[in-house]
Amino acid sequence: MLENAKETTREGKYMHLEYARFADDVVILVDGHHKWDWLWVGVNKRLREELNKLQVHINKEKTKQLDLVKGDSFGFLGFDFRRLKTKTGKWRVNYQPKMQARVKVMDKIRDVFKRQESQPLTRVRDLINPILRGWVQYFRIGHSSKAFGYVKDWLTKKIRRHLMRAKGKQGFGWKQWSTNGLYATYNIFSDFKVTPRKFAPT
Repeated sequence: MLENAKETTREGKYMHLEYARFADDVVILVDGHHKWDWLWVGVNKRLREELNKLQVHINKEKTKQLDLVKGDSFGFLGFDFRRLKTKTGKWRVNYQPKMQARVKVMDKIRDVFKRQESQPLTRVRDLINPILRGWVQYFRIGHSSKAFGYVKDWLTKKIRRHLMRAKGKQGFGWKQWSTNGLYATYNIFSDFKVTPRKFAPT
């Protein structure tokens, strides 16, 4: 039904309806121009009709109708999506890890440091590297640089505090080790870089 609606309303390379689905979650995007208001009404009605045939019920608490033009945003597959204006004055889609995704990975790493408090940093490294690599690999698209920078800065402080505690000292040892040197010496994952590619819903 949605594919048919996409093709029926297409005008050359311009799409007035798009959607992305994963398992039982779906995001439907409709052109924000008022002349396409009828399209949203029609798609919303038809979607519910098709789901009723399958005896699938929409979760009313999780289902929302948003207006990105008015500053609304939505989360999907761990990303936060919103509409932002670039420095050149053009509008674009901005997507980056949701706050909950950032907090979740930091909680996992914090737990490792806590449980391995008396262990050498190499032991901590062996446990946190797979966590960091998997998280960064998943979110390595879009506009995740700021979130990556925040997590890395936080991680750097955790590493420094761990080393200083091992020496029985306070502080972060900013004068003792360079940040790049720490990551290189202990082989800690540090590839917090975004891959320049477009988000491709499946």
